[in-house]
Amino acid sequence: MPTDHLSATFATLADPTRRAILARLALGEATVNELAAPFEMSLPAISKHLKVLERAGLITRGREAQWRPCRLEAGPLKEVAGWLEHYRRFWDDSFDRMADYLKEIQTKGDPDGRKN
Repeated sequence: MPTDHLSATFATLADPTRRAILARLALGEATVNELAAPFEMSLPAISKHLKVLERAGLITRGREAQWRPCRLEAGPLKEVAGWLEHYRRFWDDSFDRMADYLKEIQTKGDPDGRKN
């Protein structure tokens, strides 16, 4: 597992089962059995996914009597969102420049700004 938080989060999110588990936990706490229900895999396999999510800091597991709820921890996802924000701005700026260029070439040669 990578040593920096961002790499660990991306490595953890690379698996679709773990992303689906996080999506379920975004709706609220759930037990291992509830998290395992939609998947055609064993409880030990789901537990391995949960351990990876827990090591990455994306979930926590509590203990309330015999109920061990899993909870989403959004901190690492906020770090990912912050990292991606830089690239979102880059793409927005690029698309704005492309739109300006397309508008320019559509009106080029026509002083009234009408399409050719």
